[in-house]
Amino acid sequence: MRPDLRGAGVLVTRPARQAEPLCHAVEAAGGKPIRFPVLEIRDPPDVTAAHALLADAAQFDLLLFVSANAVERAAPWLPVRVDAKIAAVGEATARALEAAGLAPSLVPAGRFDSEGLLALPALQAVAGWQVLIVRGTGGRTLLADTLAARGATVRHAEVYRRALPDVDPTPLVRDWEQRVQLIVATSNDVLDNLLALLGRDDGARKAFATPLVVVSERMATHARAAGFRCVVVAAGAGDTAIVDALAEARAHSPGRPHLLG
Repeated sequence: MRPDLRGAGVLVTRPARQAEPLCHAVEAAGGKPIRFPVLEIRDPPDVTAAHALLADAAQFDLLLFVSANAVERAAPWLPVRVDAKIAAVGEATARALEAAGLAPSLVPAGRFDSEGLLALPALQAVAGWQVLIVRGTGGRTLLADTLAARGATVRHAEVYRRALPDVDPTPLVRDWEQRVQLIVATSNDVLDNLLALLGRDDGARKAFATPLVVVSERMATHARAAGFRCVVVAAGAGDTAIVDALAEARAHSPGRPHLLG
């Protein structure tokens, strides 16, 4: 059965350059995407060290990419031939690698996050490996800590940073009940930025009352702790899985008759 989002306004919070495929998928299911990027991807203050590590990729046994943004920012600086094993945290990252001509050999199945990647049999015995994690500035340390505990030497190439966009949320908050029936968020940073932009008063209250689709149980825990009351976890981070979860959230949203189209 095709997912049914007929008439539902879906707040799409992905960065502007990455939002269109999901917006098209929402439209194909009959929904109305509301483009509201809450995260900007910018250059870090200094990429010299990261570019040097990428150019010297031959010294590493494993290149691990944590996001599609990491792939996009790193690919131009890699040598033409890369012999290292290549790992992707999730589906979108794997697709970005394939598009860049870097087919990943390690991608988690079922659980598309750091925990899922670390559970792969190929990453259990990594003693003596040289590992380069390609990521944005900051972020979780689980990958590096776990691989180091298993005996690998881990370095980071930080090729981008996340920033809060300069946007005015007033029109969105004012018309929220008429426009927004569902929210999509694909990272904890996105959730936190959404709440920062909406403000902790009227905007947050309206968001908390709106069904939210996230892409991992870890995100669901974070969202519920923040105050979201109806949280649905998609089966994956791909657009199809997200739209399926949106349809589930729409069908089971109590007390929101205007979702019926």
